[in-house]
Amino acid sequence: MSDHDTQDRAAEAAELGCAALVDAVGRIHPHRADLLPLISPDPTRPLFGPAATIAYLPYRDDLQQTDFARVFSQAVGPDAQGRVLVLSSGGYPDASHGGGIKLSRGEHRHIAGVLADGRLRDFAQLGGFEFSTWCRGEATRWGGSTVVPYAADVAVEIAGVTVVPGDYIYADTAGAVVIPAGSIDRVLAEARTVDAEDARAVEQVRNERPEEFRR
Repeated sequence: MSDHDTQDRAAEAAELGCAALVDAVGRIHPHRADLLPLISPDPTRPLFGPAATIAYLPYRDDLQQTDFARVFSQAVGPDAQGRVLVLSSGGYPDASHGGGIKLSRGEHRHIAGVLADGRLRDFAQLGGFEFSTWCRGEATRWGGSTVVPYAADVAVEIAGVTVVPGDYIYADTAGAVVIPAGSIDRVLAEARTVDAEDARAVEQVRNERPEEFRR
């Protein structure tokens, strides 16, 4: 897939918005795909792109520690540009899963953004990066004694939703949605239908006359 295709899809997704995309996924797939609203250091920037996943686990002192740089590289692969780094919570969504130093790798590799099912540190720094960031909230305390990155490029669970590497992620102030890669164009087309149906419904409401509902 070309960068141009991804940019076109990103622009279309942002124009449609999260609600229309969630409705569209629901018409095509019976599984849950939506996430409740997340927090961003810059909520004016929607997030869109194929997922690159890192699974976190609760810290254990007898478990061999995996360096974040290593799992990051394994997750995004040789062509990181335009990818969304997805971090699972490891069961601790209120713990810090990273911050400006660790995630600056995304700036250097030109990722599209980060979606974390946990908190992140250094919002001021993250907000200055070119990529978009969405997470559970800001943290100040280091989280490495609570959760650690363990595996890359595997299916992960984010707030009750399965994310498979390559799934498309979209997030804005309304929430987030996980779109199976094989359905992305069908979902965008269906979301346009949803948007048109909503516009017609609004027009019908606008043309209602109060006397029609009087008994």
